[in-house]
Amino acid sequence: MKRKCCFRNHSKKNETMKKNIEVGCAIIEKRGKILISRRRPGDTLGGFWEFPGGKRDGDETFEECLVRELREELAVEIRPRKFVRQVTHDYLGRIVNLHFYICDFVKGKPVLHECMDARWVRIEELPQYEFPPADADILTELVERKGFYFS
Repeated sequence: MKRKCCFRNHSKKNETMKKNIEVGCAIIEKRGKILISRRRPGDTLGGFWEFPGGKRDGDETFEECLVRELREELAVEIRPRKFVRQVTHDYLGRIVNLHFYICDFVKGKPVLHECMDARWVRIEELPQYEFPPADADILTELVERKGFYFS
């Protein structure tokens, strides 16, 4: 009589399970310009431009995450003002939940700690920069509304 093994093969389940990452994204306006940063070549999505931010740690709020990440990555102080939207995107086997916030610039001059470039650009210039696919809708909305969010 053949015995059944008590260990189940979970490989199929593990193949379909994807890591879920929560990210805060800061849309920072200063005198009609938006701060964008460029990912380093060796990073995931290297070379793409993005709204600065990063992964949320533990129990911190997205507002706390954005303040911490902008301090660490660019040495600037911001104040998150308003949640705009959440976008979920599948990037190479990871589910990334992007939480976009309008943020006020408080102080500092961007220093490139975690990115290869950062610059202040006018809203109408945003389409000239290559952003990750998940940012497409928010970019379109910003350009079409010409800064409506900042009033």
